[in-house]
Amino acid sequence: MADWHTTVTPPALARLLATARLPEPATSRRPAYRTLAGQIRLLVTEGRLPVGARLPAERELASALELSRTTVATAYETLRGDGYLLSRRGAGSWTALPEGAPPPSDALHPVPPDEQGSTLDLGVAALPAPQPWLGQAAARAVELLPHYAAGHGHYPTGVPVLREAVARRYTERGLPTTPDQILITTGAMGGLHLVQRVLIGRGDRVAVEAPSYAHTLQALRLTGARLVPVPYALPQSRAGEQLWDLEEWQRVLRGAAPRVAYVIPDFHNPTGTLIGEEQRRELLAAARAAGSVVLVDETTAELGWGVPESTPLPRPMAALDRSAQVVTVGSAGKLLWGGLRIGWVRAAPALVRRLATERVYSDVGTPVLDQLIAAELLDEPLRAVRSHQLARLRATAHAFAAALPEHLPGWSFPMPPGGLALWVSTDGLSGAALAQAGERAGIRIASGNRFGSDGAFEHHIRLPLTVPAATVPAAVERLAAMAARAAAGGRLGSADDAQPLAV
Repeated sequence: MADWHTTVTPPALARLLATARLPEPATSRRPAYRTLAGQIRLLVTEGRLPVGARLPAERELASALELSRTTVATAYETLRGDGYLLSRRGAGSWTALPEGAPPPSDALHPVPPDEQGSTLDLGVAALPAPQPWLGQAAARAVELLPHYAAGHGHYPTGVPVLREAVARRYTERGLPTTPDQILITTGAMGGLHLVQRVLIGRGDRVAVEAPSYAHTLQALRLTGARLVPVPYALPQSRAGEQLWDLEEWQRVLRGAAPRVAYVIPDFHNPTGTLIGEEQRRELLAAARAAGSVVLVDETTAELGWGVPESTPLPRPMAALDRSAQVVTVGSAGKLLWGGLRIGWVRAAPALVRRLATERVYSDVGTPVLDQLIAAELLDEPLRAVRSHQLARLRATAHAFAAALPEHLPGWSFPMPPGGLALWVSTDGLSGAALAQAGERAGIRIASGNRFGSDGAFEHHIRLPLTVPAATVPAAVERLAAMAARAAAGGRLGSADDAQPLAV
């Protein structure tokens, strides 16, 4: 039975239903109960409505949707008959999957090794390891390992040599940092989870960019945080440049007083946006006035493949902070290799000690060998590794820029200055439906609604720049053929699906 923390409120379900775009009906409009049942079924199969989520009572949902209770009751009964809803008297109704049905796929998770030969992965944005540098660093790390093996191997704040390397890199980027300001974590998500656990309580408001990184949005939801989305400003004249909408940020920070503001100012995921220092200062000033902690995600900060080497990059946001209100999370996974599982938190020493104390209850430390490999890569090889990885991303970006207009001329995207992906508008085609159709055609696609806090960005997809450039033309041809089928109405193939309800 669904747990208390998976209950979906009527307003939340109404917002999700408004984004559940079903294909045009082949015949006359279907009854409203079939439309409602089809939308809930779509949300479950796409993974946007978790399996085991408790749905609102019939009367409450009917009121929120301005429908009759009979319509909602009949929709629920239809879902029960199809195996997508379970109910028990006195306990309510919760979502399910029919017996034998596969669980909803998540394009943001890697394709299993046994499926890689038959599946084109356009979902996960992660680079292969940089060779030969990774192998060389691993060999040197193995030589150093016996020195560490004499002890217990638990380093709650991280191996000193890696803390020093990370602190040195921050200093090189214009943010003087000492090792006692660094906590090494098991991947950036480990760092984000730890910070969230310490700083955010159930019911606390968290302001987030819209769109934002899908996994962090989901992690925040699981903490019980209330997300407050802040859209970007309309694209500016310079090559579609995107900026923070500072008036909206100031309104949200002043009115909602969020506990935390979560931002990705450096080559944002998924848009690739780079925010300048002036806007960073203004957002920090607004957050300071509101008493909000600014949680800065720098996992993509080294990925400026579209920025000339002679052009100075903005300094990290913490370099502009004089009140210790900025907490920064970084990662070796995006530039070096995700398989290392190395992340870090940069914060005031007192908070680093508090985080280290908290982590021992769930994670006593990050693997020592991985830390030694990362420390080696962050030293002398870093410049060569970075040049190699940025060249990969740049080549793939140019390949997509050539192939997408040729095969999908209605789709559009701003060419970002860096990052791991292109944020593509699909000319009105449902990204969620396209992703579902892709699952059947052997193509994994990350639909745009995964990157919104409230089901927004339905008509977007994220395309990773981490696939080889040589594979892009054929990949876009397959994508175009699949999009044509989806646009013709072949998305879901259910005769009972109809137009979305006006909710």
